Amino acid sequence: MIVDSHCHLDFPPFADDRAELIARAKSAGVKTMLTISTEVQRFDGVRAVAESDPDIWCSIGTHPLHANEEPDVPLETYLDLATHPKCVAIGEAGLDFFYKRVEPERADHVFRKQIHAARLSGLPLIIHARDADDVMIDTLEDEMGKGAFKAVLHCFSSGRRLAEAGIQLGLYISFSGILTYKKSDELRAIAADLPIDRLLVETDAPYLAPQTVRGKRNEPSYVTETLDVLASVKQCARIDLERITTDNFFRLFSKAKRPEAA
Repeated sequence: MIVDSHCHLDFPPFADDRAELIARAKSAGVKTMLTISTEVQRFDGVRAVAESDPDIWCSIGTHPLHANEEPDVPLETYLDLATHPKCVAIGEAGLDFFYKRVEPERADHVFRKQIHAARLSGLPLIIHARDADDVMIDTLEDEMGKGAFKAVLHCFSSGRRLAEAGIQLGLYISFSGILTYKKSDELRAIAADLPIDRLLVETDAPYLAPQTVRGKRNEPSYVTETLDVLASVKQCARIDLERITTDNFFRLFSKAKRPEAA
């Protein structure tokens, strides 16, 4: 089996055919999916998708690009919503300096609050990092010094220094369809050097469709292409990497349960 460790099944592009694309994913061997929260105020929709299928899980969090809309979500709100049986993670949280929509101080405040929520809840943190490598490293090192927490650097497309710092801090690293792109040689070189027991695969659907369908709407079934490329990069049999990335997912997201038929 394969796990899509990060997708957004509640997003509008999936409204008309969500059941069909979930069925396509399962037919392709993608038996488990983690649908990700980007705004606390939209958690009901994320939760409803997770509740619709025994093998779909969800998170609770405020995406860094929504920090202006949700600057002061109480810590207790994150923690309370995280107790839902289908909620297995905190986030998507992090830092995004590419769009320059959020003041750095506010971004830092919202991110650190969710780190604290991950630490207190024991659930892993899903981290978004874009154009923020140096600040992200400093923040993670500072926060890890206050108390350990589990985390994954999702949709990794940053530099080698952040990847190595993340591994040193005990984090996992997840690769998306970006790994398959023709100009992603540097990213593939980074992936080749990372420990295989810390790697996950994802789609980030509906975004970032892999090379063969690039430009189209992404969906969980397409995670197989990322897995194929990662297996080639790691010089690993595809069937072995399926097992390894699946084991890695359930080790990190330990609240999620494996499909009964797996």
